[in-house]
Amino acid sequence: MATIFSKIVAGEIPSYKVAENEQFYAFLDINPLVKGHTLVIPKREVDYIFDLNDEELAGIHLFAKSVALAIQKVFPCKKVGEAVIGLEVPHAHIHLIPIQKESDMLFSNPKLQLSSDEFENIARAIREEWEAANK
Repeated sequence: MATIFSKIVAGEIPSYKVAENEQFYAFLDINPLVKGHTLVIPKREVDYIFDLNDEELAGIHLFAKSVALAIQKVFPCKKVGEAVIGLEVPHAHIHLIPIQKESDMLFSNPKLQLSSDEFENIARAIREEWEAANK
């Protein structure tokens, strides 16, 4: 059975796409901790990030780096934090979260409630930065 993330990659479920290449896909988390909270996934369905082969594991981190740099241009922050938890959806994914302080990455924090227009504008801004840097 396909995961929700595989359905997003297939276009069966809509998402706020930030970046994409042949192997990886990045989109906004719909329950964000902060504005710009993005998920990076392999298009190939793999449950556990450390089940990715070495080339894929390196590749997802290089792709995530390019997305994080775009996020940082749109949302000035001290750093873009990276978290891999992997229990909530059985499809490997990396959370990229613009942070000012460590507590910005506490997953127990209340999630933001954003309108679809806000999500669209955030995704577009990050996507434009990513595309400009990755021509």
